[in-house]
Amino acid sequence: MRWLRPTLRVRLTATYAVLFGGSTALLLAVSYWLVGRHLDRTLPEGLANDALSELGAQYVIAFLGALVLAVGAGWAVAGRTLAPISRITRTARRVSDERLDERIALEGPADELRELADTLDSMLDGLAESFDAQRRFIANASHELRSPLTVIRSEAEVALANPDADVAELRAMGEVVIEAAKRNEALLESLMVLARSQRRLLRIEPVDLALVARAAIPAVSREARGADVRLRLDVEPTPAVGDRRLLERLVANLVENAVRYNERGGLVEIATGRRDGRAFVRVANTGPRISAEDAERLQAPFERLDRHADPRGAGLGLSIVRSVTEAHHGTLRIAARASGGLEVEAALPAGARSD
Repeated sequence: MRWLRPTLRVRLTATYAVLFGGSTALLLAVSYWLVGRHLDRTLPEGLANDALSELGAQYVIAFLGALVLAVGAGWAVAGRTLAPISRITRTARRVSDERLDERIALEGPADELRELADTLDSMLDGLAESFDAQRRFIANASHELRSPLTVIRSEAEVALANPDADVAELRAMGEVVIEAAKRNEALLESLMVLARSQRRLLRIEPVDLALVARAAIPAVSREARGADVRLRLDVEPTPAVGDRRLLERLVANLVENAVRYNERGGLVEIATGRRDGRAFVRVANTGPRISAEDAERLQAPFERLDRHADPRGAGLGLSIVRSVTEAHHGTLRIAARASGGLEVEAALPAGARSD
């Protein structure tokens, strides 16, 4: 039977019964001894023994009755005491990825059980937010991956539907397909970097952020010249520690975003240094004015100010920067500049100076 299992309620009931029964037995034993001494002094030996025998029988009945009451009261008290735990258990059983809105919402005194319930409610809040973010991420990733595939299929169907297609039309179709495939490859690479940055770092090595910043310039120089965007470096030796490939991607994403989402004739400033015992890399650009809310929103995956502004981006650049920074136990600051554009600074664990 269930109530015979060694549950916490059964163990508490047994504890209460033992404590109460032991106390009662001790009191009855002391009383029996005192009464026995009194009877020995006041009654003949035979009468005293008879009286003690009758008293002993009554004490045994009283002890058994008290023990039964102790078990019953202990069972009731244990049930009332453990009621919040039963409520927590029932709520935990109801919770699933489809019912993350369940909460314990325990009321009563601010004791340990209330603290446990509040902690679990906070954990459920965090899980609900994580599941929502995961669903949005999957939906957005599916949409972003589907768009180039739709373009590829449409171009192929149009070309196949035209039996008189000439070489120029086929070449145009091929160029569109290749461009869509490149976009898909770039998106998949970004997703892989994002997934890798959200795991525990496997490689920790010295990295000079100044050298990383210099190495990021050639990759964007052509695009910067085409948009008439100037690049300004203000770097000094900045030793940090972390995963070199992830930190290179962090700086590259910052510089690429600063060039891509700029204005014609604009400026990108890249700086590295140390402050408050941390190494930092800071990238600022010119451009349209952005609200503080929009600047904060850009850290989320697939978020862009204008979804159709630049088909080369999927809105993962700053999300990867944030994930890489958090993986290195760093801090990321994104601020909208009063004159327009953004200033993004990643503060990372500093390495040992070489001097």
